[in-house]
Amino acid sequence: MAQEYSIEQLNHGRKVVDFMRWDTLAFIISGLLIVAAIAIIGVRGFNWGLDFTGGTVIEINLEKPADLDALREGLVKAGFEEPLVQNFGSSRDVMVRMPPTTGNAGTELGNKVLASINQTTQQSATVKRVEFVGPSVGTDLAQAGAMALLSALIAILIYIGFRFEWRLALGTVLALAHDVIITCGILSLFHVEIDLTIVASLMSVIGYSLNDKIVVSDRIRENFRKIRRGSSYDITNVSLTQTLSRTLITSITTLAMILILFIFGGALLKGFSLTMLIGVTIGTISSIYVSSALALKLGMKREHMLVQKVEKEGADQPSILP
Repeated sequence: MAQEYSIEQLNHGRKVVDFMRWDTLAFIISGLLIVAAIAIIGVRGFNWGLDFTGGTVIEINLEKPADLDALREGLVKAGFEEPLVQNFGSSRDVMVRMPPTTGNAGTELGNKVLASINQTTQQSATVKRVEFVGPSVGTDLAQAGAMALLSALIAILIYIGFRFEWRLALGTVLALAHDVIITCGILSLFHVEIDLTIVASLMSVIGYSLNDKIVVSDRIRENFRKIRRGSSYDITNVSLTQTLSRTLITSITTLAMILILFIFGGALLKGFSLTMLIGVTIGTISSIYVSSALALKLGMKREHMLVQKVEKEGADQPSILP
């Protein structure tokens, strides 16, 4: 009669965390978050920045704080259509964003906005920056940004499809899509301005999340080949437990650096660091409860790993248990 082993024995006597105990609950929560994210995006849309919409952004420094509503009303009376006025960095720094206009652009438009603000506030404000982007350039950037994200996901699918068994590969790709959708939903919910730095941040989230998932998937594949006894459920838990310390150390260190960037990085990096904070947090959780759990639900078994081409050094390694 074959000897039965506990999952602790499969992990050399060390305690094993039963991650998969909560997989059904995790799937339900993830599904609800994805549905909510898609609904929020559909209802609220995105707060597209100047990079994508085109228009003019003017940064102005005031001598003392002023009422933004009064500034907005003054600009409307001066003939500017749909001006967006908000603080930028401090209460004395104001950013005015306007849709694309024909004619005035650059310094001339900045001077007219400055004159209106000086008249409204009775101050002597100064222009810090004037930036103009044409609407056609904005459309091209929006298409290029969407294609960049889509191309990254397709390239990742091809790569991990060759490297891992298709169940692990599918779980990883769906987990990456899960991370991006929920992150975008939160950005839409809080009306975070979407510019090129946000696109770069989303690409960084995909790269970070992919690295974490590949480490976990690689350990699962390795343990299926090394551990000769134990169910798929047990081996998945053993693999996740073995990579837990690495995952936590990496994620906590990364989140600490991003948090410092969020607090001290200034207004220009707020959106970038916020996106990274959201994406890294969700990506760390999805490595366990989306990628690995989904592969297990799809019927991942030892024989699926053994049919892949095994590297010589991996094939020659002895079993953990006789």
